[in-house]
Amino acid sequence: MTLIKSISGIRGTIGGSISDGLNPVSTAQFASAYAQFIRQQSGKARPLIVVGRDARLSGFMVKQIVLGALIGMGCDVIDIDLATTPTTEVAVVGKGADGGLILTASHNPKHWNALKLLNARGEFLSDVEGKAILRIAESQDLQFVQVGELGRVVEQQSYLAEHIAAVLQLPGVDVEAIRRAGFRVVFDSVNSVGGLAVPALLEALGVQQVTGIHDEPTGDFAHDPEPLPDHLMELCEEVRRQGAHVGFAVDPDVDRLAIVDEQGGFFGEEYTLVSIADYLLELKGGGNTVSNLSSTRAVRDITLRHGGSYEASAVGEVNVVTKMKETGALIGGEGNGGVIYPELHYGRDALVGIALFLSLLAKRGISVSELRKSYPSYFMSKQRVELPAGVEAQELLERFAADQAGEGEISRIDGIKIDYPDQWVNVRRSNTEPIIRIYTEAPTQAAADALADSSKALISSYLA
Repeated sequence: MTLIKSISGIRGTIGGSISDGLNPVSTAQFASAYAQFIRQQSGKARPLIVVGRDARLSGFMVKQIVLGALIGMGCDVIDIDLATTPTTEVAVVGKGADGGLILTASHNPKHWNALKLLNARGEFLSDVEGKAILRIAESQDLQFVQVGELGRVVEQQSYLAEHIAAVLQLPGVDVEAIRRAGFRVVFDSVNSVGGLAVPALLEALGVQQVTGIHDEPTGDFAHDPEPLPDHLMELCEEVRRQGAHVGFAVDPDVDRLAIVDEQGGFFGEEYTLVSIADYLLELKGGGNTVSNLSSTRAVRDITLRHGGSYEASAVGEVNVVTKMKETGALIGGEGNGGVIYPELHYGRDALVGIALFLSLLAKRGISVSELRKSYPSYFMSKQRVELPAGVEAQELLERFAADQAGEGEISRIDGIKIDYPDQWVNVRRSNTEPIIRIYTEAPTQAAADALADSSKALISSYLA
């Protein structure tokens, strides 16, 4: 059983002994530490916390423990229950709350769950804040309130309608153009909260024909929940069968968006951000963009084409957001299909991505496959190496860097990234799983795969 503690929260597998995984004890301890931190930071004896969750099988159990811990710490709670991560983020601000907890393990398989932590701006905590909560949790110096000071659940209702209404009002979202286009859309929400949110959004946008697959939010995921090509073959087939204009896939908490073209081919999750950045940069006459250093070079190319400035950040939403604020970025995100549009909030939001992408298609009057051909063509390979218990990832990364010395420009912003003239490789430890991620990009798929294969073989040889 696995338990990972980081500045963004606590994530683990369900089940096992009291010292393993994300169990009721570790869940209560960490939720209580978060509540104590918010109480101290806000200066309020009775802070207000928003709690939302995805539909995974353990969600109801985890939520009950979290609610009990927050109430025991004297916090009042708004329980929005089944909700996307971006909906929860928007609700924190909309409800004037002091923080928020999202109960989701994002793209991890169904036996995982997690507590993601938000500040009063509905954004993920900073490094300093996250470390403070970790210290509180590890010290076990928790101060629960007396019986007369217990918090309570003050509200229990969805915030999805408010979230969708805000999306429809965003600059660049053209509801009338979408309605006139007469789109036929297929979506795959992998049996989680996207099954509630995506069709509601598409209906509000005036999409004429909507077909969902794996859209019942049972939490029993029909396939691996990470929205990667190998996991989305049913979506591709359904797009072709329906003669749809586009297919959308979201992960269990709906902060990542993958797109399938009208031929049932993959648009490429890296190009979700590329296309939306292109659309907004054109609309605004330029601007700054940010993506993490594991994202495609195409974001940089498109930004420069529009006369803007591009910056790369370390991997992780909080790092992208920090760099976006520093540079006043119009749009930013990550190459995993995560779009961050500050006009609504500083968080990855697949609903925002869908609305902007359909607006782009409607206004340009072209197909998804034609749109893809208009962008710089890069190909990526994404692989991983499992980390055995007790192995220090940084030592492996430094050995990798030493073996590549002189071969390219080395960056240590996040893990080790080596930029060659026409390709790059980034190897880094995952923040969410006990693995080393290996991302490569090159002018052809064969070259990207070859670079990833050789990098994986080299790192695996260190373990042997």
